[in-house]
Amino acid sequence: MTSLSCETFLAMVLDLGLPGISGLEVLQTLRSAGNKIPVMVLTARDSTQDKVTGFNTGADDFLAKTTDIEELIARLRALIRRSGRDEKFIVGDLVLDQDASAVTQKGTLLCLSKREFDILSILMVNAGKIITRRQLEQALYGSERKIESNSIDVHIHNLRSKIAGKALKTIRGVGYTILQNA
Repeated sequence: MTSLSCETFLAMVLDLGLPGISGLEVLQTLRSAGNKIPVMVLTARDSTQDKVTGFNTGADDFLAKTTDIEELIARLRALIRRSGRDEKFIVGDLVLDQDASAVTQKGTLLCLSKREFDILSILMVNAGKIITRRQLEQALYGSERKIESNSIDVHIHNLRSKIAGKALKTIRGVGYTILQNA
């Protein structure tokens, strides 16, 4: 919870079955402190009573863990939109508009695949931070799907060929980052 007071996030995905503390306790603490971050509860508990309790505690949406990653992403985008937070991210000369699923560079629209857009979105939202290959794989494919070992590398390579400049960096053996001022 300390990082929530130090950093800004667009939304939170919260499991009710956390080790050592209930997700409902975390949610109640957030709301008691006046934190209005949109919260998506993602849990194996999917009874009507669990949902009602989650909503009454302050959850903004509720999904069972068997949900497809595509639906989770769409619902998170909708939560963020409804919260009134800006879904445009600017890093250097790149502008990413999540509502329009579009990226422009110096005013020119870039033609990106869905996976390229999703990777660039993760990197731009976290500009200046290193995102590991594993984090990208989980965000794109979920933890259950088996993927090719070099698929992230291929998407990064394709992104580099479409983005002018040197903003997209590989941190060898660690992950990737996009630089604010490149």
